[in-house]
Amino acid sequence: MFAADTTEPPVKLSASAAERINVIVEELQSDKNMLRVAVNGGGCSGFQYSFDLDDTKNPDDTVVEKEGATLLVDSVSLLYLAGAEIDYVSDLIGASFQIKNPNATASCSCGSSFSV
Repeated sequence: MFAADTTEPPVKLSASAAERINVIVEELQSDKNMLRVAVNGGGCSGFQYSFDLDDTKNPDDTVVEKEGATLLVDSVSLLYLAGAEIDYVSDLIGASFQIKNPNATASCSCGSSFSV
């Protein structure tokens, strides 16, 4: 009897983020059906997150699938996102994807940029 694979993905995707990705993909009815999260230089804290829909899995991508949604992270961005959780939060102020990143030593007040 084989044990189930209990290996945690290097980046986690919350159930609410997976649900929101599925809704966006369904509403857009596009070939771009995967969410790509990347880390780029810039922002007020040194690095910033970017979120884009994509239709291509690159050879160096880490692929995380949950509840029918697919998250892509390139190998360079993974260096900064390892151990992070991508979440989707909706509250009185608004709704957005948010990243809970244990590698960030500081972040801006809006949460879209960070430093390590």
